Amino acid sequence: MEEYIQVSAKTKNEAITKAAIELGTASDELDIIVVSEGSSGFFGIGSKPAIIKARKKAEEIIEEESLKELEKEVVETVNPTVELKQEKVSKKPQVERPAREKNTKNTHKKEERQDIVKAEVKEKTGKEKIAKEKPIKEKPVKEKVVKEKPAKQTEILTNPEEIKEIENRAKKFLDEVFAAMSLDVEIKIVYNKEDGCLEAEFLGDDMGILIGKRGQTLDSLQYLTSLVVNKNRQGYIRVKLDTEDYRRRRKETLENLARGIAYKVKKTRKAVVLEPMNPYERRIIHSALQGNRYVETTSEGEEPYRHVVVKLKRER
Repeated sequence: MEEYIQVSAKTKNEAITKAAIELGTASDELDIIVVSEGSSGFFGIGSKPAIIKARKKAEEIIEEESLKELEKEVVETVNPTVELKQEKVSKKPQVERPAREKNTKNTHKKEERQDIVKAEVKEKTGKEKIAKEKPIKEKPVKEKVVKEKPAKQTEILTNPEEIKEIENRAKKFLDEVFAAMSLDVEIKIVYNKEDGCLEAEFLGDDMGILIGKRGQTLDSLQYLTSLVVNKNRQGYIRVKLDTEDYRRRRKETLENLARGIAYKVKKTRKAVVLEPMNPYERRIIHSALQGNRYVETTSEGEEPYRHVVVKLKRER
């Protein structure tokens, strides 16, 4: 376990950010002790800086917390089958008869006329009530399900000059990015002729910054590098960026999550919606549960909110 470093800044959040940069990791991967919250003082007079002690968490703790965080963000869906019950309308609605006026002076003929008028009013109000009580049929809303697009067909390069050209193109772009970030990063780029993937590995002291929360920074950098490499090309070259073996560790985390969710779906018999993921991570979930006897997976929604749904297999 690394030793704590002490960092001070104007606010606690600034101190945490400063510590993350100094230790070369993401802020959520820090073990933090707050020494002083700091104080803004009165119109800047008597202000005190925020002081913290920080160190990088052990890799085992980071992986465990990442798995727990993913499980917390799982949202259980309600059974999509909704039964709409229509209210039964009585064919002969009861209409309350108004109280007869007490008038002993009315003749027998007037009473008959009043009865006729009351009957007409009764029939009219009954029809109006039926019209008002008639239920409105609601059309069930169909959720749009979009099938997962297959991965792009990767071009396998064999020409050494062409391979060297795309390697140089990727390295030039990454060197410019890291120079702008004031990061000292060693870049190792190798083209894998077996699967046609351009693989880049980063070595350095501040690699946690490049990974970001749940690999979001690394994924974004990988996407931009892919655009640069494939610009003005007819074939598609797959690009994979990695550092500190993050891709393998993330893959294991997602596979463990998939197995845990499958067990939960089997036990509760309710579908589970995972958090939005990029296409690469969604394929890991699909692949991990592809041979499961009890559950199946689908991808739903539109990017960037496209997510995996794990549900019970339909009985055949």
